[in-house]
Amino acid sequence: MRRSATGQLRPTKVFGSALSAVTKLVNGVAISANAIGTLVVLVLVGIVNYDAIARSLFNSPFLGAVEVVQFSMVLIVFLQLPDVCRVNRLTRSDGFLTILGGRFPKTANVIRHVINAISAAFMTLVAIAIWPEFLKMFETQDYFGVPGVFTAPWWPVKLVIFLSAVLCVLVFVLKVLHGREDVAPVRLGERDDT
Repeated sequence: MRRSATGQLRPTKVFGSALSAVTKLVNGVAISANAIGTLVVLVLVGIVNYDAIARSLFNSPFLGAVEVVQFSMVLIVFLQLPDVCRVNRLTRSDGFLTILGGRFPKTANVIRHVINAISAAFMTLVAIAIWPEFLKMFETQDYFGVPGVFTAPWWPVKLVIFLSAVLCVLVFVLKVLHGREDVAPVRLGERDDT
């Protein structure tokens, strides 16, 4: 790695092209997960509307609507989380870094790197914590809901949480390796100038 004129670490050509390829792959997976999360929202809207209409007009509600909503909310959050992190839309206060960046850009950049590294470490802990729960739920076929009315297994939710955490780790690690915050918004199909 070499230093650029601005003091940022610049990857060598081979490392840079490999990093760019991995970034494109991670971006694509994050965007796809976000799209799936959006589809879950649309399905959820359909289920809630069906339940309301069936309950009002036919006095025959959708059994398990509450359970499906609970299940879906967790899926939506964790399917969309990696893309939210990727495009810097995670709730945080940037006021201090913005002011600091105007006067001391290198210091602000170092702090951003530290924040991204801590975020990667935190999401690693989430992935490590949820993996045994996923294995347990998968082996025991633990379910939620009311037996005889509506039940669904817990393991798909735990798997989505685990995969989301792993993808978030990759997003944050790539942000640290790239050394720039403007890398995140690259969309599929757009040109990458790195």
